[in-house]
Amino acid sequence: MNKVNNQEFKKSLGLLDATMLVAGSMIGSGIFIVSADIARNTGSAGWLMVVWLISGFMTLAAALSYGELSAMFPRAGGQYIYLKEAYGPLISFTFGWTFFAVIQTATIAAVGVAFSKFTAYLFPSLDEDVFLLTVGDYHISSAQVLAIAVILLLTFINTRGVQNGKTLQTALTLIKILSLVLLVLFGFYAFDSTVWNQNWSVENRWSLLRLNADGTTDNYHFLGAMGAVSAALVGALFSSDSWHASAAVAGEIKNPQRNIGLSLALGTIIVTVIYLLTNLMYTGVLTMQDMASAPKDRVAMVAAQEIFGPFGIGILAVMIMVSTFGCNNGLILAGARIYYSMAQDGLFFKKTANLNKNAVPGYALWLQGIIASLWCLTGRYGDLLDMITCVVVIFYVLCVIGIFILRVKRPNVPRPYKAFGYPIIPALYILTAVSFIVLLVVYKPQFTWPGIIITLMGIPLYYFVKQRNVQE
Repeated sequence: MNKVNNQEFKKSLGLLDATMLVAGSMIGSGIFIVSADIARNTGSAGWLMVVWLISGFMTLAAALSYGELSAMFPRAGGQYIYLKEAYGPLISFTFGWTFFAVIQTATIAAVGVAFSKFTAYLFPSLDEDVFLLTVGDYHISSAQVLAIAVILLLTFINTRGVQNGKTLQTALTLIKILSLVLLVLFGFYAFDSTVWNQNWSVENRWSLLRLNADGTTDNYHFLGAMGAVSAALVGALFSSDSWHASAAVAGEIKNPQRNIGLSLALGTIIVTVIYLLTNLMYTGVLTMQDMASAPKDRVAMVAAQEIFGPFGIGILAVMIMVSTFGCNNGLILAGARIYYSMAQDGLFFKKTANLNKNAVPGYALWLQGIIASLWCLTGRYGDLLDMITCVVVIFYVLCVIGIFILRVKRPNVPRPYKAFGYPIIPALYILTAVSFIVLLVVYKPQFTWPGIIITLMGIPLYYFVKQRNVQE
């Protein structure tokens, strides 16, 4: 059991809480936006759905595989722990460094600003174009300030104990799942047969081409088409990320050997089904051109106006506010446990190895909140998130390969749950994910090198930290 200075994590999260943490951390603003870019990259309803199916398969296959690792090592830290057990501290540190520097903190910033942008539909003074401070070419908008306020508020709530964070997370996730289901149902009720027939006609449904916002199209050669599909997957995979949230809080889950793996499976299944139905609904109310040319890529806003008329924007703005607020609560809650585990190994700031009087890693939570707030001020989080999806998937692949390694390296460690479909499902995930990575590296290098450079910076940093520990 994770324990510091006679303080230990409290087993407060049941199966429902853990499942809602997974689903709630996955559903942010992506499902309402990224289908515009997917439509531009693929140009057809059939390929739009194929991209979401591939993303759903990859997410679910990885989650089912992680179940074995979570049952073997039911400790706070999740992915960091799995990489350490399979490969040693260097690989796990590079993950933890990248997670802290960009993956989690920039995601929290991006989700926070997304909350602000959609709040501005109801309160225009909070729009990203309303500047509170201007110094040369640098601006601080009211949207950035609101995002920071939300991040710090949620951080404060989570420092008060896991009970507060889990209650908020479970309630908000149930609300947003229900609201998404209702959006899909109302969308199918507003079904336009003319739009559907145009999107799914024999000549259009499988046409893989570049659909530009101005209505023009460009054809791909074969390898270019594969690169386009990989680029389209970036948005879908980002929208499905953070599916491993419950693994990070293993020290606070009741019966973790059972409930972590089950929550990963249930949460990813729920979200995958909702995402597929949402995109199928889009093709029944919007043409592919409507999706590709949606203002600021806000596909769901255009769809809501078709479904609900003039009230659509307000209805969807509230939905996305709830969705992003709940998503950030889950990200903030789970992320700090990874820094805590790193500090336990002497690889992070010492104070993050301590739990506060409420049995949560308070210092780690505040440190995460400050870095996320700084990302909000830079305004570059969105660009960087596109560029680190490749690295995120690389670490997922390493964890799934770790299942094979640990079967040989640690055969006698109890495995209350074994990876579903082993070795076929994990192997298929590895094959699919590696193909995605290679295609991005070759055809869309701008999506790969920034994240890889940030990750590689962790190697000399690891040896610096290790040497410092020796000197102390």
